[in-house]
Amino acid sequence: DEQAFSAMKDDIETFEQSTKSDDATSGAVVQLNRLYYFAIPPSAFADTATAINKTSMQDPSKGWTRLIVEKPFGRDLSSFEELNKTLSTQFTEDHLYRIDHYLGKELVQNLTVLRFANIWLERIWNKDNIQSVILTFKEPFGTDGRGGYFDQYGIIRDILQNHLLQVLTLVAMETPSQLIGPMAGKAIRDAKVGVLNAINPIELGDVLLGQYEGYADDPTITNKDTNTPTFAVIHLKINTPRWHGVPFILKAGKALNERKAEMRIQFKDAPAGQFLFQSKSCPRNELVMRMQPNEAMYLKTNVKKPGFDATPVQSELEINYDTRFFKDGEDKATANPDAYTRLILDVLQGKQGAFVRDDELRRAWEIFTPVLHKIENDNVQPIKYKTGGRGPEEADTFIAERAGYVRNLDYTY
Repeated sequence: DEQAFSAMKDDIETFEQSTKSDDATSGAVVQLNRLYYFAIPPSAFADTATAINKTSMQDPSKGWTRLIVEKPFGRDLSSFEELNKTLSTQFTEDHLYRIDHYLGKELVQNLTVLRFANIWLERIWNKDNIQSVILTFKEPFGTDGRGGYFDQYGIIRDILQNHLLQVLTLVAMETPSQLIGPMAGKAIRDAKVGVLNAINPIELGDVLLGQYEGYADDPTITNKDTNTPTFAVIHLKINTPRWHGVPFILKAGKALNERKAEMRIQFKDAPAGQFLFQSKSCPRNELVMRMQPNEAMYLKTNVKKPGFDATPVQSELEINYDTRFFKDGEDKATANPDAYTRLILDVLQGKQGAFVRDDELRRAWEIFTPVLHKIENDNVQPIKYKTGGRGPEEADTFIAERAGYVRNLDYTY
């Protein structure tokens, strides 16, 4: 509605003029900026973008104009290209901030510091030492009345193609030329695109799908024979010298046994461990970064069992954010702001490193679109699983076979 935006522009200019008048008396130089937040359906993007471009852009000599754009960024490659064309004909990439709130999470933002500020970690961050990388998202509830919306997208589009894939790029990227500074946004996103370009499109054999029992009972789901997955495990390979042969697993599901999002890097067996400790168990080390809830990092490490025996037992070297960084009585929301607060501040400061560029999205859809179309066109049926559990029993077998992941059943965190 260009008329409505034109009226809004008049209100904005009236406010800007009053602000300018107030500051003129103090001699301050005022920059009059405009920020728009697209928390709207993709179907409204075109009209809204056109109306803003025609009526409400700020004069560059007075300040900037920026737009925050929420997902979904399409549902496959062609729909993304259509949306992107709509925005790119009206705005440049400097205007656009495509927001993925996972990129604003504390543990995700910590990845660049953890990896590139610690010499010991970067030395082992490769195929010679790492057995597998597993990125997990779990929710203890189902669609809860949102089934009509969710059924159009499914768990792969909702979580794996965006949130978990974005985290994967930060785990796997090569060192950007700059992490802080005016060129950091370009450098970080260039490095992320390099990871995506090294991933082949997903094939159906690399995917395990599940759907919790009773999913289609949601009254907002009209297709009671829906094959939309509420659980998925995907096996990816990154074809670079650093990661050649290392399995990357993306796993997400609804109606499971807990709420959790984490990065889990399992390292290879200790050399000659079985011989040195006379066939006693020598569990694999793991670095676990819990994104939610209660942010924490811990390194599962083998130590001597207390007492006379020299049997290795697994414990952890741990940083718990609640106890390590926040004082008693301190407002955690102030000391550790939520993802959206961080990201909106980045927009105001013109920092684009934690936002998704168009070439990132294009390559992400090139990776996922073929298998999404295969699932839909061939009506591939997901495995049914009970609510409140770990998901389909077949998922653990799939991960063990594809990732070579070995679970230490004796360990309790």
